[in-house]
Amino acid sequence: MLHKQVDKSHYEFSQYMTKARWCSMWHQIDELLRLAPENVLEIGPGPGLFRAVAGAFGLTVDTVDLDPELRPTYVASATALPLKDGAYSVVCAFQMLEHLPYEESLRAFDELVRVSRRHVLISLPDATTVWRYLAHIPKRGTREFFLPRPRLRRPVHRFNGEHHWEIGKRGFPLEKVVRDFTRSATLTNTYRVSENSYHRFFVFSNG
Repeated sequence: MLHKQVDKSHYEFSQYMTKARWCSMWHQIDELLRLAPENVLEIGPGPGLFRAVAGAFGLTVDTVDLDPELRPTYVASATALPLKDGAYSVVCAFQMLEHLPYEESLRAFDELVRVSRRHVLISLPDATTVWRYLAHIPKRGTREFFLPRPRLRRPVHRFNGEHHWEIGKRGFPLEKVVRDFTRSATLTNTYRVSENSYHRFFVFSNG
């Protein structure tokens, strides 16, 4: 049986909502607005800020979490959503699936795909160290790009009480994660957030 990993106090503003996390939330809302969903389901709402901000832009967001203290719409496990197939236009899970052992995260992703009609939008931690560069191209403006830091071996991930795995750690290269997650949905875009390169976004199409 799954249990919550952190107490509600984990989401206190001063320790949880860093500037980098705010930047990631901007990308969450931006991607969601591009998808123009009729309704949205978020798995793992944390302090509820995504739902609040999305609501300010006219989006209806329901939530799922194991912890009733977070006041989710549904108290349930991500691996067994109490919802019908295609119940939501877009299903989201931001920095959540890594809190499950890898094989369980794949089962949870299958559930996200099952209850979505159109798209699944997620973000995952990408521990691959990169250097960020900005280049000014005449008549095209400033362009940003990342260069991976060379290293002989990938670091080993050790469970820290929250994350069971991370992209870029030994055994979890990006290619493997993409291959495993695209067994049940089509990947249409993936990128690292420029202001917070630890967060990698994935946009999947379902059907």
